[in-house]
Amino acid sequence: MSAVAGAPPIAPGRGTHPPSSSEKQGMSQGRKVLYWFLGVWLGGIALFVILFGVTAHKAPAVASSVFSPTDEFKLDTWFKLGPIAFNKGVLYLLITAGITIGVMMYIAKRLQQRPGRLQVAVEMFYNFTRGMSRENLNEDMERKYFPLIATIFVFILVSNLIGYIPLPIDSGETFRLFGVNIPSFQIYAADTNVAFPLILALGVFCLFTYEGVKHHGPIGYLKSLMPGGVKGPIVLLIFPIEILSNFLRLISLTVRLWANLLAGHMLIAFMGGTLGVLVGLQLVSWFLLPAGIAIFLFEAVLIAGLQAFIFAILTAIYLGGAVESH
Repeated sequence: MSAVAGAPPIAPGRGTHPPSSSEKQGMSQGRKVLYWFLGVWLGGIALFVILFGVTAHKAPAVASSVFSPTDEFKLDTWFKLGPIAFNKGVLYLLITAGITIGVMMYIAKRLQQRPGRLQVAVEMFYNFTRGMSRENLNEDMERKYFPLIATIFVFILVSNLIGYIPLPIDSGETFRLFGVNIPSFQIYAADTNVAFPLILALGVFCLFTYEGVKHHGPIGYLKSLMPGGVKGPIVLLIFPIEILSNFLRLISLTVRLWANLLAGHMLIAFMGGTLGVLVGLQLVSWFLLPAGIAIFLFEAVLIAGLQAFIFAILTAIYLGGAVESH
């Protein structure tokens, strides 16, 4: 007892350590969500095997005759307003224009000396697009075309983003709600109709051609397409190639935006259930669902903004290059 009583006290923290926050809280919230998702996914696989087995219930040929993966991109005319055929593509463009104008007007009316979070984000976007324009255009061209470049960026970005929001637009498939037939929910992007990016690309092509001819003159603009230092007979070979490459910008702008959005939406559809419908096996749809969610998030978070940025910066590059001399 005396030995114990006379022993020096143990300094706090020596030989022991306080439990960390992770030890106090146990498993992190993110890990719990992951385990829960994994459990539901594996449980669903087992349930589908028990209920439906692992064999197809109909031949792929029969399934494909009833259901087509391209139905998502089919434009059925709902009604006509004179020469305009109103369909889901037109609806998405109107929604995009409404959101773009509405958000910009909302922000413009609420600009403050001490900005909030939304205004800070808008100012960061403004500085980003302004820098993109200044790097590729001279001062006069930058002042003239910055509003257009920024608008193209925002318009394509909004169009891409709302393309990942399911809306009741599938007139080919309906469901009844309170006795009313309502179109099924579906994701669709206006960019997946090649006419939309083609019109944008045609506008950009006409603008930089106009600026080039205005700055150099018709003959001077054609000469400006030639790389510097090219002389002699090789001009006969290089000149047609340069003319062709100038027109290929139109195709490049169109196909890059159209193909990326189209491929992304098709991948989401296939991994999210379409493949299971085609092979007639519900288990396939459930098994591939995590891949479909991952592709959906990748497309919505990265590809939507990246494609808008690429189209906008190429617009700036082409406009700036039209008034330069090689």
